[in-house]
Amino acid sequence: MADQPKLLDRVREAIRVRHYSRRTEDVYVQWIRRYILFHGKAHPSTMGSPQIDAFLAWLAVRRQVSASTQNQALSAILFLYREVLRTDPGQVQPLPRAVSPLRVPVVLTRSEVREVLAHLDGVCLLIASILYGAGLRLQECLELRVKDVDFERGELTVRRGKGQKDRRTMLPERLREPLRGHLGAVKTLHERDLAGGWGRVVLPGALERKYPQAPVEWRWQFVFPAARLCRDPRYGPPTRYHLHESVVQKAVTAAGRAAGLTKRVGCHTFRHSFATHLLESGYDIRTVQELLGHADVTTTMIYTHVLNRGALGVKSPADQL
Repeated sequence: MADQPKLLDRVREAIRVRHYSRRTEDVYVQWIRRYILFHGKAHPSTMGSPQIDAFLAWLAVRRQVSASTQNQALSAILFLYREVLRTDPGQVQPLPRAVSPLRVPVVLTRSEVREVLAHLDGVCLLIASILYGAGLRLQECLELRVKDVDFERGELTVRRGKGQKDRRTMLPERLREPLRGHLGAVKTLHERDLAGGWGRVVLPGALERKYPQAPVEWRWQFVFPAARLCRDPRYGPPTRYHLHESVVQKAVTAAGRAAGLTKRVGCHTFRHSFATHLLESGYDIRTVQELLGHADVTTTMIYTHVLNRGALGVKSPADQL
């Protein structure tokens, strides 16, 4: 009889069966591991609502995590009990979920965007420019493949974005030639990999089994590949994965400091600025909603609170004295 898989391996398998993202897998496994270690490595099947409540209370009181982080931990633990251990989740239903506060997004002015971009260079400059120019999330940008770039139509196609939805957004005119030059260098790297016996890329789902030659085809390669080959056995033979998000995050944060801005600048700030500047230019909120990929227009309406002219175009009485 085969040995029973380890608990965390069962968690990973359950997540992959449901086609959750790799990031969700890593986050859920991390929270489940922390939950087990918090209770002295006791098996979750021997624990229940009191132990879950104690862990969440420790996160909120001692670790002072945000409401969204607390809810993320709860979601991971509930997934463990419901989908892996098949335990009746009714025992943890009374636990209240923390209410996440509705915060106004940080938005840069156009001059501040120019200042931050001026302190970036190379690939990070190109990525940050696309984040601002197309309103992409960082992970959406890094997961772009060569076939998702349409220079003739001036479009970028986002595959399996948030909520597993595809969408199209614009490719800024001023970024077309820099992106062409970048892809030329990436193609040279890919050809060098092929000559060395590598050149493979990770494909979503079962595409590799359906199209055996696809992993080495140019059109499936990442637009922003990593500098080193990924040799993690979980993902098969060595492949060229996309650039790690931390590389861009650190560069953007450093650029914000170098620009002397007091605002907290991150990669997602460019997406907030993209939406706000479009609304300030008079574009319809429904159009902005489609470009951002929001399921509900109320999510997009948060940007009306940070427009330069005010949420309703109201002018302050102090400016009329």
